Amino acid sequence: MRLLYNILFTIFFVLASPHYFLRMRRRGNWQSGFGQRFGRFDAKFKQAITNRQTLWMHAVSVGEVNLCTQLIRALEPRLPNVKIIVSTTTTTGMGELERKLPSHISRIYYPIDYRAFVSKTLSIIRPKAIILVEAEIWPNFIWGARKRAVPLFLVNARLSDRSFPRYRRLGFFFRPLFRAFAGVGAQNEQDAAKLRALGYRPEAVRVVGSMKFDAAKLDERRVLDVPGMLRQLGVPAGSRVLLGGSTHPGEEALLAKAFLGLRARFPDLFLILVPRHFERSREIGRELDALRIKFLYRNEITPATRCDPGEIQCLLVNTTGELRYFYEHATVIFIGKSLTAKGGQNPIEPAALGKPMVFGPNMQNFADVTRNFLSRAGALQVADEVELEQALADLLANETRRAELGRNALAVVEENRGAVERTVDMILEHLDGGELYVAPKRQVLPEQLGRTQRSNR
Repeated sequence: MRLLYNILFTIFFVLASPHYFLRMRRRGNWQSGFGQRFGRFDAKFKQAITNRQTLWMHAVSVGEVNLCTQLIRALEPRLPNVKIIVSTTTTTGMGELERKLPSHISRIYYPIDYRAFVSKTLSIIRPKAIILVEAEIWPNFIWGARKRAVPLFLVNARLSDRSFPRYRRLGFFFRPLFRAFAGVGAQNEQDAAKLRALGYRPEAVRVVGSMKFDAAKLDERRVLDVPGMLRQLGVPAGSRVLLGGSTHPGEEALLAKAFLGLRARFPDLFLILVPRHFERSREIGRELDALRIKFLYRNEITPATRCDPGEIQCLLVNTTGELRYFYEHATVIFIGKSLTAKGGQNPIEPAALGKPMVFGPNMQNFADVTRNFLSRAGALQVADEVELEQALADLLANETRRAELGRNALAVVEENRGAVERTVDMILEHLDGGELYVAPKRQVLPEQLGRTQRSNR
């Protein structure tokens, strides 16, 4: 089976590599650390891990990086002598790691799942434990970790409606891989049942909740002055702001058309579009031009930028890692990948800010979270672009309704926090008594809580 996988992977890698390398080039900054994907590391990195016990965490891209940040904050005090290494797959994920993590946390690119590259990387890092965030299953990596008796953990695990039947059909191949995990933190009981059905050991699976509720806290230092930026664009203070977050192809045009219709009723309305993949910005810009919407790209704004009121109607954000700062200053938010694409994007971040949000019918990747928000009247779900424009109009006209939706959404977030600590406890239960020294959990008194949170910022 392993031989067949490696033959097929090699063929796929050769055929698909031009496409993926082209995507990396479009996103930029792909040369830095490129050799790490093939198990090549510089002397500085090797020196940093020499004679150190290492814990390897993997976060695929931006969303998982946010979870990693919270998990590291909780893990570091409990593993004081351990060197933490975080890997990511995408250049945007690496940008977030470099921005959010302190310098003593090593950041690397995840190796391509070719046996020689994986083996070389594992031999250099020699991890005492590996933590995978959400779903990132690469056979050679898991086989290599199991061969070295390295405990594997999968945290914030979830299964989409599409991935579950696929894994089940290929159970003969995946079940032995899934049994290798020492601990699995599921987001809810439904996911836990699916994970057990796929072959994860029942005793390894634990329901801990979604770490995204903890990661949604906007407690880091503000790095973007959104109100100042809007003033530069000539947007009067107090103007209504419609924001499309993590949008996918087709959704920007629908929002732009809805915006034009809404402007007749709300002349102060301003549109902000934040596509999920910033490399699509030029394509979206052409759509806005066709609709005669006057816009500016985010990266074109300089300290000298000054626009007259009404000169710019839309801001097109073609940068990464800034969405949550724009969320904070939106009047109404549309959650992308839910109308013209399937899966949905994370609705928890705007909810944690108490913002009213609207999403389409396709929220499969956040089905349980979506049900929670809808059952508590913390969000609106629409079927199509007609319902979308009507829902946006109702919210823009009704401040009381907006505040009610935001309060209800925030209440859901507050009730579901704590998954990070439960995840840490699950991991350390398996490591305690092993080679890693686990410090006892420090009890924080209520009067110390404020000082502790400030010191972690």
